[in-house]
Amino acid sequence: MPWWDLGSLSWFRIFRDVLSKRSEISVVTSGWFSPDDFPLIEQKNKEERMREVQLGSHTVKSHGLTVARTHLHDWLILVLLMLIEIILYTIHPFYRFVGKDMMNDLKYPFKSNTVPVWAVPVYSVLLPIVIFLVVYFRRRDVYDLHHAILGLLFSVLVTAVITDAIKNAVGRPRPDFFWRCFPDGKDVYDMLGNVICHGDKNVIKEGHKSFPSGHTSWSFAGLGFLSLYLSGKIKVFDRRGHIAKLCIIFFPLLFATLVGISRVDDYWHHWQDVFAGGLLVLCTPISS
Repeated sequence: MPWWDLGSLSWFRIFRDVLSKRSEISVVTSGWFSPDDFPLIEQKNKEERMREVQLGSHTVKSHGLTVARTHLHDWLILVLLMLIEIILYTIHPFYRFVGKDMMNDLKYPFKSNTVPVWAVPVYSVLLPIVIFLVVYFRRRDVYDLHHAILGLLFSVLVTAVITDAIKNAVGRPRPDFFWRCFPDGKDVYDMLGNVICHGDKNVIKEGHKSFPSGHTSWSFAGLGFLSLYLSGKIKVFDRRGHIAKLCIIFFPLLFATLVGISRVDDYWHHWQDVFAGGLLVLCTPISS
């Protein structure tokens, strides 16, 4: 075949391919997907996405009873834990032998609490619930709200039951036990060398509940759960390196740590009590 015929054949194939591509483009643009239709298609996609969001929103009004009925057994367990906690708080702890030679370590001043007892459930339970509600009003997800509150209460109540059970079983005297036992400063002992307290019975009872620290365990149970909750919501570990996110989740843990330190400063606990109280709840918020 002459060389001019080969060249003509090559050019013919190129021209044929161009015409076929152009015809396909013209079919697409002049048929179903004309340029005038693209705004309508985009608007339709937006409407479908909005419809999916509306169908996916679960509010307290629409799904609240359904969620509560589904997890009714969980709430019954929480009520049982609350009853157990009330019983453990009211019974008398083990009155450990306290000899005269031990009193040198138990003569710290009898002070009031820097963090009052009533404030503990406020910042460890009510404050996280308020934050859960703020997230709910932004996302309208009753399942997230329910599971967050349920997990928080489970974390706090399980921690409280374990803490008070150990307190009553150990019966360790507080650092200020001397002044609880002998408010007038006159110590009295029996034949075996054990103390014979003549102070207020409730004050003495509370003086045998040093180990572990309840303030510390409650603080880390509630605020530790809040820290884990926030870390999931703001996506702390998304590999984008936002230090501000880490500061947000560490702030509740810092506050819980300061509460524990205040218990040592107030001479209501030994440092071992605070350390054990914080260590006790390491697994509880995670499992919740």
